[in-house]
Amino acid sequence: ATSFMASMHCRAARLQQLQCHFTWDLKKDVDLKNLSTRLQDHIKLQLGQRGAVARSYSFLAYVRYSFHKEALSLLNQSEETIRERHGDESERRLIVTYGDMAWLKYHLNLLPLQVKYPTGSSASLLPEVYGEQAWTYLKLSKSYYLQAVDSFRKALEIQTDDIEWNAGYAIALFRTEEETEEPPSIKQLHFALELNPDDAVLQSMLAVKLGAYKKYKEAEGLLKKALKTDPDNPHVSRYVGKYFRNHHQLDESIDLLERALKRTTQSSFIHHQLALCYKRKKIAEQSHKYSSVESSSDSCLFRFGDFHYHHKRNEAQAIVHYTKKLKKIAERRLSRNPGDGEALALLGQVARAEGNRKEAAEFYEKALNCDKDNEEYLSALCELRLELQ
Repeated sequence: ATSFMASMHCRAARLQQLQCHFTWDLKKDVDLKNLSTRLQDHIKLQLGQRGAVARSYSFLAYVRYSFHKEALSLLNQSEETIRERHGDESERRLIVTYGDMAWLKYHLNLLPLQVKYPTGSSASLLPEVYGEQAWTYLKLSKSYYLQAVDSFRKALEIQTDDIEWNAGYAIALFRTEEETEEPPSIKQLHFALELNPDDAVLQSMLAVKLGAYKKYKEAEGLLKKALKTDPDNPHVSRYVGKYFRNHHQLDESIDLLERALKRTTQSSFIHHQLALCYKRKKIAEQSHKYSSVESSSDSCLFRFGDFHYHHKRNEAQAIVHYTKKLKKIAERRLSRNPGDGEALALLGQVARAEGNRKEAAEFYEKALNCDKDNEEYLSALCELRLELQ
């Protein structure tokens, strides 16, 4: 028994020296079902750079390692895909996959433990390892994005012009940086596109960034290229849809996102983008509906909101003006008639737009008390109660 325990301790110590998903201290405090779905979509739709599908197989094996047979199959598919795509360069790119295999066999208590490739010291890794680590952080959750930036930088210190690491670094910067006069992501996206001019995802992301800085001509040229190059890629659709939403082309955004949803039905990002489009469309419609029956001073404020919305392209300011005015209109109507269900529902809509779901639910409950058979109020209340659970 002592000999067996010593052997297990020795194996565990050797395993800790490997570079793989099992040793990167990945906290599984994320929605694993959602992560599994995203990785399965990447595999099914063959999304990403040429090494992306192999990485998705390997990462999915780690996420589902308790399903041992499935996980082993996924790792074998990862190895096969890497060998098909990288040929003579495969061994360095198999370091993480082999490390995951060794850990999985340890959990299955399979002997002997065989690690097919040494990983080097933990202080200085090969760029292929830094790159795979960075992509893992990027796919895992928002809390790991800054670690992704750091790992991509380390990979690029060694392989400056690598297409995959430059693309990943651009995406990581896009997701993490604050708005500044010259955001680093714009420069990095341009550089990544110099290395790989036909990457439609990077084209659509750069368009979103350029649009935010009023460089509309270049942005719209990139959108056309992206939609021509890879029109069915849901990642392209989601960023082009975001551009349309940011620039008030809500119908175009909704159409594009709904088509993308047919290819990746469980995408939380696309569902969220669609929800934002519908919410903003409804706010705009309600604003104009009420402005047509209120005073001239109210209409002036609505026109001020329209100015921000259509001309200054400042959607946030426009929504602030619209919601402020809607609230004022609703409160005025309630002062005249405390049982005005439509006004109470309007306050519920404003509270929901501002993120106050509990307050919104309370307003819709009051609205239903005034108009018990109103399906719109009931539907909104049910949605809010689900969100509050």
